[in-house]
Amino acid sequence: MPYLAIRNRVEGYGVSIIKAGAKIVGHDGGPVRAPLTDLKPAEVEELKALIDKLGPQ
Repeated sequence: MPYLAIRNRVEGYGVSIIKAGAKIVGHDGGPVRAPLTDLKPAEVEELKALIDKLGPQ
């Protein structure tokens, strides 16, 4: 699954991908706290493409 492929790239991305997804749909949860890292810009674009493909939920 494309979502899991993004999530599994870096340890801790489970939190990062949720926060990035929330921001994409208009609910900014802020950045993750160290030692976690936010998704890279290209990964955010991949996630946005997945969300756009699904449409409103």
